[in-house]
Amino acid sequence: MIKLYDYWRSSSAYRVRIGLNLLGIAHQRIEVDLLAGDQTGAANLARNPQGVVPTLEIDGLSLTQSLAILEYLNDTRAAGWLPPDAAGRARVRALAMAIAMEIQPVCNLRVAKSVVAASGGKVTLEDWMRRHIAPGLEAVEALLEHAATGRFCHGDAVTLADICLVPQLYNANRWGVAYDHLTRLSTVEAAILALPAVQAAHPDRARP
Repeated sequence: MIKLYDYWRSSSAYRVRIGLNLLGIAHQRIEVDLLAGDQTGAANLARNPQGVVPTLEIDGLSLTQSLAILEYLNDTRAAGWLPPDAAGRARVRALAMAIAMEIQPVCNLRVAKSVVAASGGKVTLEDWMRRHIAPGLEAVEALLEHAATGRFCHGDAVTLADICLVPQLYNANRWGVAYDHLTRLSTVEAAILALPAVQAAHPDRARP
């Protein structure tokens, strides 16, 4: 059985759930409770020395880092999440990284809590999240002002960029960041959230 070590609200794990569902890959979800500190326990550190989620056990491998996992699934299952042309692949990766490597790391709960503690409470979690999510999404919106944007972030098929976008918009909603004025983002979001496989990966469905 394919196993996904997961936390229901983790953006990174959410991405992998979307990918697995889009491919119709049956898997067992095993909850790693980040709030309880399970990620730093011996069992999780043995499979993921960074002490994070997700970890995907598949094909006799133990894979970490959501973007690497998604690229592995793309390469081994012919998912089509990266365009065939070099320029297209570069654009999709840039969009995905603008979210997964620019917005998310700053808004990681561990980082945000450290800022709150260091500020003596002068900075709240909500303040920190809104301060960084909003401009990050505005930058992604600007990147989507491009001829290659279609129904989805790149053309009319789901790509790695769309899989990264959905969890980030979930977080925006969670922290009260308005983005309805970002019309490209909102249009893409509506298209991808209409897919049953994506709906099934939603944190509300994964919540213990």
